Amino acid sequence: MIWILLILQGLALGVLMGRLAQGRTRLPPLQPLLNTETNPTVSVVVPTLNEEQRLGPCLEGLHQQGSSLKEVIVVDSRSTDGTVALVEKMAQRDGRFRVVTDDPLPTDWVGRPWALQYGFQQAQGEWILGIDADTVPQPGLIAALLKAAQDYGAISLSPRFIVKTNGENWLHPALLLTLIFRFGPTGVQHDPSPERVMANGQCFFVRRAVLARHGGYTCARTSFCDDVTLARHLAQQGVRVGFLDGAQVLKVRMYTSGWETWQEWGRSLDLKDASTPGQQFLDVLFLVLTQGLPLPILLWLALSGSGSELVLTGLWWINGLLLTLRLLLLFAIAPSYEGKNIFFWLSPLADPLAVLRIVISSLRRPRSWRGRAYGISA
Repeated sequence: MIWILLILQGLALGVLMGRLAQGRTRLPPLQPLLNTETNPTVSVVVPTLNEEQRLGPCLEGLHQQGSSLKEVIVVDSRSTDGTVALVEKMAQRDGRFRVVTDDPLPTDWVGRPWALQYGFQQAQGEWILGIDADTVPQPGLIAALLKAAQDYGAISLSPRFIVKTNGENWLHPALLLTLIFRFGPTGVQHDPSPERVMANGQCFFVRRAVLARHGGYTCARTSFCDDVTLARHLAQQGVRVGFLDGAQVLKVRMYTSGWETWQEWGRSLDLKDASTPGQQFLDVLFLVLTQGLPLPILLWLALSGSGSELVLTGLWWINGLLLTLRLLLLFAIAPSYEGKNIFFWLSPLADPLAVLRIVISSLRRPRSWRGRAYGISA
């Protein structure tokens, strides 16, 4: 069994190094473009449900966008807090803003893609920017997106994450790296195969004509990772989809604690709604071998005092290399975090827990999300 583990980890290490090597030629982070004057071509759609506590910075950030922004459509799903009043107040300052209430949620849709579909059907811009309420768009975001998207049908951005609590600092980087281990870094210059395309629905920028040609968000109507589902569907249809580094133009405070990070983000990171069962199994196995096991194995080897036998020496080397890569990646993603503390640098200790969360999520389908209950079958 130890020999089998050694061989599997050795193969997984080779795959991981190949993926990470693509980062040598990755595109630089998008830079904000200020003082650009263009015709209004972009419609922003913001889905909301009881977002009063988080929406303000998002609206302010969109208000600061330049002339390329045509309209901001906030699609509210019958919030019971002050979300609608917040948008209406902004609409008094900036006529580009309006709030609409979506139709009752159909039984075969998840709330977020339904709200995006509703907003897309009303949008007038040449480009549609779906953006989440917890994001903080920086000045020059939309102009930078337009410049970057010239060669794409759709692009999405990885943001700069705002973390404040110790739990966020400890768990969030470990969960983020489960994506990098599986799919490599953002901004790679070659186009991955459609089933390996990645996306981030916090900032998803797509040509309106492309969405219209492919049924809008219908392909992702039952998906709890609708961003990746949509991106992979478009890629399968021949649309060029990019996933770029947007840390200089977009910030996000995703969660307010380590527990919320575990609960909310962890249950969608397996991406099973955008993958075949075989792909999902191989991805989970890959994470176990490369991110979940190195620390426990090295601890076991250190405590057992073993290491003279060839197979155990191999385990020392392979898991030592995997841990070294993990530490190097921590330094690589550090610029994408705001509010780091010592627990950020201790996040490798959370790797086994992060991988366990992916395993648990892969075995369960969410039955509720943001206060809504779902009975959708896969």
